[in-house]
Amino acid sequence: MYFRKMSLRETGLDVKKKDHGQEMVRPTLLILAAGIGSRYGGIKQMDQVGPSGECLLDYSVYDAIRAGFGKVVFVISRSIEQDFKAFFGSRFAEKIEIDYVFQDLDDLPPGFSVPADRRKPWGTGHAILSARNAVRTPFAAINADDFYGASAYRLLADFFQAPSLRPMDFCMVGYRLANTLSEHGSVSRGVCRLDGQGHLQEVVERTAIERREAGIGFADDAGHWNLLPEDTFVSLNFWGFTPDCFPPLQDGFAAFLRERGEQPKAEYFIPSIVSHWVSRQAATVRVLRTEDSWFGVTYREDKPLTVERIRRLVDQGVYPENLWA
Repeated sequence: MYFRKMSLRETGLDVKKKDHGQEMVRPTLLILAAGIGSRYGGIKQMDQVGPSGECLLDYSVYDAIRAGFGKVVFVISRSIEQDFKAFFGSRFAEKIEIDYVFQDLDDLPPGFSVPADRRKPWGTGHAILSARNAVRTPFAAINADDFYGASAYRLLADFFQAPSLRPMDFCMVGYRLANTLSEHGSVSRGVCRLDGQGHLQEVVERTAIERREAGIGFADDAGHWNLLPEDTFVSLNFWGFTPDCFPPLQDGFAAFLRERGEQPKAEYFIPSIVSHWVSRQAATVRVLRTEDSWFGVTYREDKPLTVERIRRLVDQGVYPENLWA
């Protein structure tokens, strides 16, 4: 059983008034925090990079609160539940409503079971689907270990206040490729193709993107180097959905399991899912363009630069010395 559309008051969440008196619901921030970074070598969601011990996740929650979000839902794995809740649970308790959900391997549609050799999580599409009973408003889905910049949250919150939006009108915050690279290794990015109105037409996941002397690009399966313009818009998994996405996500997951469920490392990725919806005109996705720079801790060597960048933002007055003081 899935969702019927509820009135704002039925959701039980905070509402606020627009200037002309119309109620508008506060969006939810869905943070995908179930993965343990193999390249990074630990639970990087808990790595402290701020001057008062803040993690990147702290800055995401802080920016979301400033943008008017009313709830945060963490998607975590059961293996890190105790440590994660002990570390983060008390930080936000009086600031915003908090909920937790688990990305379990056996959270499958009826008729399916976990293959004996499956160890890897089912991917970002399944992670979002894991929150279907905890999210009742338009929501942003983000990675726990990325810094997106304050404008991303404001852009998405504003998008969902438009009165003309339809149930399957979604959005994505798009970044210029040159603003999203690591100095210590290659990155994976969703390379986007847009139409003339700024809507997403296709997003293709490209792995091993890096800067070389010839420019930014990636090597294809044949080893050929493919250049990408620096101003190419890419996805960093900052998506804006409504709860209407959950039924097609579930249907798509069942189709994925029928086709690839026996492959031990196959994943149900949200960029591929969205591309499928768009190609079939089942959804529209507005690309919200930001000039902010991404940074994160894809590799351990990224941490010193991330600490420096946070320090710079604090010195500029973008963030306080202690987020939660």
